[in-house]
Amino acid sequence: MSKSHLVAKSPSRVSILLLLGLLMATLTKTGAQIGVCYGTVANNLPPAQEVISLYNQYNIQRMRLYGPNHDALQALRGSNIEVVLGVENERLQDISSSQDSANDWVQNNVVNYNDVKFKYIAVGNEINATGPDAPFVGPAMERIQNAISTAGLANQIKVSTAVYPIILEKSYPPSTGSFRQNYRPFLDPIIGFLVGNQSPLLVNMYPYFSYIQSRDISLEYALFTSPSAPVNDGDLQYQNLFDAILDAVYSALEKAEGGSLKIVVSESGWPSDGGDRQVTTKENARIYNSNLIKHVKGGTPKKPGNPIETYVFSMFNENEKQGEATEKHFGLFFPNKEPVYPIDFN
Repeated sequence: MSKSHLVAKSPSRVSILLLLGLLMATLTKTGAQIGVCYGTVANNLPPAQEVISLYNQYNIQRMRLYGPNHDALQALRGSNIEVVLGVENERLQDISSSQDSANDWVQNNVVNYNDVKFKYIAVGNEINATGPDAPFVGPAMERIQNAISTAGLANQIKVSTAVYPIILEKSYPPSTGSFRQNYRPFLDPIIGFLVGNQSPLLVNMYPYFSYIQSRDISLEYALFTSPSAPVNDGDLQYQNLFDAILDAVYSALEKAEGGSLKIVVSESGWPSDGGDRQVTTKENARIYNSNLIKHVKGGTPKKPGNPIETYVFSMFNENEKQGEATEKHFGLFFPNKEPVYPIDFN
């Protein structure tokens, strides 16, 4: 639009347009439920400042960092991107046994970046509930919470940990969801902590893995494209696997005195290569993540109307990831910052 056209508008009309623009910006910000995980297990990624610019370019307003990436934190200064910051798994034992260590971690990685919008601290990621690190998670969460409170940030930052659906003993139908009994010594103190601090539980959820492990599930049900609801659970109908898994975790929480908790989906995604050529395609990854972005605005059958805060995994393909070949191909972008496939975050 030319400058002369803008000048010709009456002041009142210009004011109305500006007001509408501000309103739309506000709605976009408050309505956005999607973040993207910024994994860095690669040797060819762009500099952190360019990564933050890419988040801004695509209007991605939330980020998950798996540890104190100081280049990223420096680049995030003054931005409006909300951050989930991870406490490294290898630090759990030290922090669980020493309040000084927890205080130092919070000072160095949170307080020193007081112009970064931290939202959650994730104390550990996918810790094996029966493994050697399991006893450290609950105490480490307590220590980090103490440090956050001492720093005067308890009203701004919630402390949690990220688990994954292997914690479930039952998940089908979703209302029967329950936790594995041998995991309860690990989970119960965490649930009690989260309830006491009104913090959410972070859950990494991948319908992709459920699909490849059980071909009784249809691909359409996993990709949000099922034309009907193949799962009936009492009065509730499930048209996609994402909702079914999430509501199974909610059912399990209710049975473990965690019914008041909110779940944040701290990882979800679909690989674009590296596996079954009929399944791990760019098109399926595009379909899954595009539908995920739309779907999480509206809640699940068990929690209708409650938007689901969700983090897509991951920003980049990461060439040094271990495990199955698909692990290297969950990225939305190539390291050269070109999209792996077109996707709209709005």
